[in-house]
Amino acid sequence: MSAMKTEEDANGTSTANGGGRGGVCEEGSVTVLSPTDLSEMLAAGTKEVHEKAENTEFVKDFLKGRIRKELFKLGHVALFFTYSAMEEEIERNKEHPHFAPLYFPHELHRRDALARDLEFFYGEDWQSRIRISPATQRYVDRIRQVGRDQPALLVAHAYTRYMGDLSGGQVLRKVAQRALKLPPTGEGLSFYEFDGIHSAKAFKQLYRSRMNELELDTHTKSRVVEEANLAFQFNMEIFGELEEVGKTLQDDVLDAAPAHGEIQGDVSQCPYHAAKTAASNGSSYVCQVAMTVLKNPSGQVLLAAWIAALAGLAAWYLM
Repeated sequence: MSAMKTEEDANGTSTANGGGRGGVCEEGSVTVLSPTDLSEMLAAGTKEVHEKAENTEFVKDFLKGRIRKELFKLGHVALFFTYSAMEEEIERNKEHPHFAPLYFPHELHRRDALARDLEFFYGEDWQSRIRISPATQRYVDRIRQVGRDQPALLVAHAYTRYMGDLSGGQVLRKVAQRALKLPPTGEGLSFYEFDGIHSAKAFKQLYRSRMNELELDTHTKSRVVEEANLAFQFNMEIFGELEEVGKTLQDDVLDAAPAHGEIQGDVSQCPYHAAKTAASNGSSYVCQVAMTVLKNPSGQVLLAAWIAALAGLAAWYLM
């Protein structure tokens, strides 16, 4: 997924790749953007498709922490093929005037990080164990075509992916680590780590200002926006493909939401949940609470201790 909303001016600037600025006008500490700036055109022109992408079942389930590990791995496979193609085309066009200002290999490139993640998930022979899916192949073919014939449109693919990785991708990292119980040292999540970027907010501002520096006419800018919409569509096709694969997998979904006591499985088996339900729905749930407690080993111990205490109290009273 990707985050396309324009942000306010960040405190501080990045010096990556020259740190140049363009397409913006500084008035004191406020950055004023023109509606004809490419960054603004992209934000406005992709708003609708961006919302559609965020509301696909795959993304909604991901954000809720309902992640099948196999789908997470397959998602990484799709990303590996996508970024491999995109970064090869970026290298091919790194000196092209319609892309050169956006060349940040150290800060942004994801292929090597994805390779580390895939080795973690699949083992040393990971390259022989992965295959490109039909939806990913269509995405890759389009990136190759654009890099070869229309380098200016490569901006749309780079912007859609990298800016999303620096925005919503950071939320997904936390959800995935919690839901899949990945190591706190970061194995399996290298894709989300941008070691070359100190401030994501400042870097995104820099990247947008560099886009606004590109010498593109209005027609070409409109084509870049159209291509960004197409990039979102390709991503949604991959999400849909993963959803279909998910229907064939055994249900091993975990909930990564901030749950009480890290409890997993059926929430109705949680004494806290039962007590909360009783409080909100009335006395009809008292038996449910009692049964839930009795099924819980710790609840049985507490009940035994409570009975022993009553017996002791009775014995003391009768003496």
